[in-house]
Amino acid sequence: MGIPFDYETLRVIWWLLLGVLLIGFALTDGFDLGTAALLPFIGKTDEERRMVINTIGATWEGNQVWFILGGGAIFAAWPFVYAVSFSGFYLAMFLVLSALILRPVGFKYRSKHADAAWRSRWDWALFVGGFVPALVFGVAVGNVLAGIPFRLDSDLRSFYEGSLLGLFTPFTLLTGLLSVAMLVLHGSGWLSLKADGVVRERAQRWGQIAAILAIVLFALGGVFVALGGMGFQLMGTIDPNGPSNPHLIDAVAAPGAWLDNYSAHPWMLIAPILGFLGPVIAFFGIRGRRDAMVFTGSSIATIGIISTVGLSMFPFILPSSIDPASSLTVWTASSSHMTLFIMLLVTVIFLPIVLAYTSWAYRVMFGRVTEDEVRLNPDFY
Repeated sequence: MGIPFDYETLRVIWWLLLGVLLIGFALTDGFDLGTAALLPFIGKTDEERRMVINTIGATWEGNQVWFILGGGAIFAAWPFVYAVSFSGFYLAMFLVLSALILRPVGFKYRSKHADAAWRSRWDWALFVGGFVPALVFGVAVGNVLAGIPFRLDSDLRSFYEGSLLGLFTPFTLLTGLLSVAMLVLHGSGWLSLKADGVVRERAQRWGQIAAILAIVLFALGGVFVALGGMGFQLMGTIDPNGPSNPHLIDAVAAPGAWLDNYSAHPWMLIAPILGFLGPVIAFFGIRGRRDAMVFTGSSIATIGIISTVGLSMFPFILPSSIDPASSLTVWTASSSHMTLFIMLLVTVIFLPIVLAYTSWAYRVMFGRVTEDEVRLNPDFY
């Protein structure tokens, strides 16, 4: 029996699924990161900080499933992308993982010792575990937009010619701060739903600042992309059903080309519109004391900002700044036709199970965390 989808269709499906997984990670573990980044600033007493921690304490481990799924999807569906990005960004990923490791340790050990200095140090460790990944993820996206300094030789061996410090440029720091603002806004939206009293009020004040910063930084990023000489373009024609071989394309650097898709396909403008609209909704949700509106707005902002990047770059996934002909695209960097189809069947079966279980878990554990509840319950963090 033949495969019911052609190669081109499966490649586009997996490009979309990769976007869904990355957005799923940002929507779930993203508010964990944003909440942790807010922890030292919205919790002034031990009980208040415990309240903040316990708003995410029941779900943060499950949320990391999306991070694992995203990495697994890159490995299985886009092996060239996995090989180049995970080797080139090795030190940056080590930095992220080191920060993420602080979270489980901090959650488990923070309240084991009733000493103010001990708990304060773990609170700042949790802050690092939230802020650093949020920043580095955004810096990584900025580097992808600007182009990664790698090349492929005739045997498709990858050679990365960058450095850890080289990842941090004015533009990538801007995208990193946009990521922080986006996730802090999302964390504020989560705390609007889950926290109570003065903690909720402080989180919303920070949320207003984050919403304004998200709008400003998103706009500045667009100006930087349009006027900063960024973009890549395919030359000639390419067979979307052809074999996966990065050497089959001819790509060149083309300043401003990241905006071409919006001219060719105006419907794509919905992504940047959502990127601006989401923070506005969240801001007015805070002003109107409508907690669900705040979280909805932060979620829309996250979806819009991430989608804007993916739609701008299509069909590029990982462009090369030093050898554009080595760039990886949807048409030349995927797994085989059969592999993509088998993985799609597995995804169709198991992704709904993950979604159903996640929805059930959130439904069971939904509700506000109060200061009195934290103070009286010894089982809380």
